[in-house]
Amino acid sequence: MDVESTGLPTSVALLGTGPMGAPIARNILAAEVPLVLWNRTAAKAHAIGGGRVAASPADAASEVVLTVLPDLPDVERLLHGTGGLLAGWKAAGIVSPVLVIHGTVSPVAVAAFAADCLQTHGITVIDAPLSGGTIGAEEGRLSTMVGGPRDVVDQLTPLFRLYSSTVAWFGDTGAGSTVKACNQIVVAATVTALSEAMALAEASGLDLELVQSILAGGLANSEVLRQKGQRWIDADFEGGGSAKNQLKDLGFISEVAAEAGLTLPVAGSLLTAFQAMISAGLGDLDHTGIYLSIRG
Repeated sequence: MDVESTGLPTSVALLGTGPMGAPIARNILAAEVPLVLWNRTAAKAHAIGGGRVAASPADAASEVVLTVLPDLPDVERLLHGTGGLLAGWKAAGIVSPVLVIHGTVSPVAVAAFAADCLQTHGITVIDAPLSGGTIGAEEGRLSTMVGGPRDVVDQLTPLFRLYSSTVAWFGDTGAGSTVKACNQIVVAATVTALSEAMALAEASGLDLELVQSILAGGLANSEVLRQKGQRWIDADFEGGGSAKNQLKDLGFISEVAAEAGLTLPVAGSLLTAFQAMISAGLGDLDHTGIYLSIRG
């Protein structure tokens, strides 16, 4: 991995310029780091307004490839074929690439994927899920929880800090995703608790904005309330982090808990609640839209 005197890698690509990937890319470019961009819908990559937009994953192949995609199968699909990363790395003569997975994925699956990539292709896979939402990405204050070889993570940390206020290494590949599972229990629980509180307040004829001001002034305050409180006031649940993705994350939590021999009652209740929301046809809404399921 070529590293400048600043400690930043000199050959970096970002694949997936969606709601999280786009602001991450802008923060990297703002630091004047050369960046190659690829997105399935090319217009979204061009909209970043900087970097070089690649025609395919193969064309984007760099020593460090950041992927900001919903799940592990989305990453796996980028590897193979004439337009895939494997072909691109071979053509570019990159023999020991680093593949960073910023999406929320199964800790068990990503550990197995990393072992196979290293043994079969010489690829080092780093799992580095993110917390902080699109606002955190835009403001460059994401929390990045990292798993993978410590020496590689240390080299990547200056890059991660361009869009993260907190970067923490937890162990081998898969450890970062386990921490994200812990994070998602709290996020899903907070979203659901606030939705219940707002439903109760509305049913009681209370001013939701005024109720939120009280919550924000005490122990009930949270980043979820700060970022998403207006959604309940406006009853606007379009866009944002979808309920479908929240349910996917809760499934990973169940998987990790089972491996650890734990029964997590709150996580189990959340899984049931989000399954009901999606069964009601609300899965594409922001996860705060569980308020609609609760309110009925």
